Amino acid sequence: MRLSASPAGFVLAAALAAPAAAQIGVYTAPLLPEPSVTSPGHGFATVTIDTTLMTMRVEATFADLVGTTTIGHIHCCTATPFTGTVAPATQLPSFEDFPTGVTAGSYDHTFDMTLASSWNPAFVTAQGGIANAFTAFVDGLNDGRAYLNIHTSAFGSGEIRGFPTLIPEPQTYALMLAGLAAVAWSAKRRRSV
Repeated sequence: MRLSASPAGFVLAAALAAPAAAQIGVYTAPLLPEPSVTSPGHGFATVTIDTTLMTMRVEATFADLVGTTTIGHIHCCTATPFTGTVAPATQLPSFEDFPTGVTAGSYDHTFDMTLASSWNPAFVTAQGGIANAFTAFVDGLNDGRAYLNIHTSAFGSGEIRGFPTLIPEPQTYALMLAGLAAVAWSAKRRRSV
């Protein structure tokens, strides 16, 4: 019996042999008015989680708020995905250096999630420590049970918010395409034998 290598096989072998990379998840969300709020406010948020370094980068833009900004943070973990309210999980009372007193702006900050100062102490206590809090928080993001909320002087409970969802990694698509190519090559080879 003769063994032959397929191009798809080489791609799959190379992908499996690749060294482990940092586990990074990128989550995005449109920021829209809270369910009980009438506001033209809107925005967009990107939350990047690095589970190897235990960091979180928060990028947000917002505009047309009725009130001026007072607080920005991420709440976690709601009972039902993409709905409900719950206490903040991240830094209190607000993200470090979050712009306040404005109706439009942007924010970009990276947090070291190994530090107690990056968290709501009650969330850490409820989870049994920082490592468990980080795991619960990432699970909440993955399950659609965490939301970024921007509070304003007009809406103290929050004017706009969004539930970030994970953007699939390009590598996932590459592996899927390699698998499809292997199946197609194998089917073609069987037909020609």
